[in-house]
Amino acid sequence: MAVHFSSAEFERRRRALLAALSRERLDAMLLFQQESMYWLTGYDTFGFCFFQCLVVTADGRMALLTRSADLRQARHTSNIPDVRIWKDAADANPARDLKALAAELGLSGKRLGVEFESYGLVAADGKKLEAAFDDFATLADASQLVTRLRAVKSEEEITYVRRAAELANAADRAALAEIRAGADEGDILAAQHAAIFSGGGDYPGNEFIIGSGADALLCRYKSGRRRLEERDQITLEFAGAYRHYHAAIMRTVVVGEPKPTHLAHHRAAREALLACEAELRPGRTAGDVFAAHARVLDAHGLSQHRLNACGYSLGAKFTPSWMDWPMFYEANPWPIEPGMVFFAHMILMDSDTGTAMTLGRTYLVSESGPEALTLPELDLALR
Repeated sequence: MAVHFSSAEFERRRRALLAALSRERLDAMLLFQQESMYWLTGYDTFGFCFFQCLVVTADGRMALLTRSADLRQARHTSNIPDVRIWKDAADANPARDLKALAAELGLSGKRLGVEFESYGLVAADGKKLEAAFDDFATLADASQLVTRLRAVKSEEEITYVRRAAELANAADRAALAEIRAGADEGDILAAQHAAIFSGGGDYPGNEFIIGSGADALLCRYKSGRRRLEERDQITLEFAGAYRHYHAAIMRTVVVGEPKPTHLAHHRAAREALLACEAELRPGRTAGDVFAAHARVLDAHGLSQHRLNACGYSLGAKFTPSWMDWPMFYEANPWPIEPGMVFFAHMILMDSDTGTAMTLGRTYLVSESGPEALTLPELDLALR
């Protein structure tokens, strides 16, 4: 099998999940998040764009319901012992197939946790699921149950995170080597991806962000390319990905002579990032990190140019996003623990002056505090 973790690691995860089911008084979990399936079994696919569900009972039995296209994928990349197939048809309703599987597993009348918050369970399928199970079992929203277990990384996972960080730093160097007046954004993207794929990396959970000129103020990927001018700005947000684990970087690079606002905004972003870094330690919360970000940037008079979140957890994620929980936003009580991996990003989008400035790096939290894994230098990049 093409799995990336030891049997002992999978057993540790299985026991952690069963303990969580016991605490929540759940008789089984219906897992729809691809991240949960990968974490628990190694199952690696993008087939979650269709209906599929991994059933895990409180006594540790597992069965996957999926399409025929993923049968061999499941057998080759996971330790799932029981794979069932629902048949594609004009009148197909895999929720009914899932009910039949649940009945076979003795789950009639039981309390079942469901990952309703999942890209793998679209609203239409969620309605079918609730209709099929209406008179069969009690469905409880347990969307964060496995997410919370995944938030703290094991030593085996951290090995992959560190490799992802090495790939991110390589992509950063490759991008900087390409950025100059006249450079094409497509060549910069190509250099970043080449560095990651040639290093054994994976596709990331979402597209890389790249935008220059006015587009440097955007926080999302958009189609279309341009060439850099003699005086320009370019914002990059990207991640190295290895075994689906992510480590991200964000930076704005100035081409030619920087504007005074570039210099001032960079000083503020660097100060805010270091303030957030100081909060990334056990005993603090995700809300504390956001408060540090807001305090510094607001003191610089930049409240209208910052965002309402300044980062999030990173881990093994699948499309359409590499963002994981918890997120840094106001008053988020989620505790920071050793083994958590975070991407903290300072984003200033000054539409008044047309100035973009961003600075972000990935951290690993230990008992003694944060370790920066990416973007070792925080100086403003000038080209």
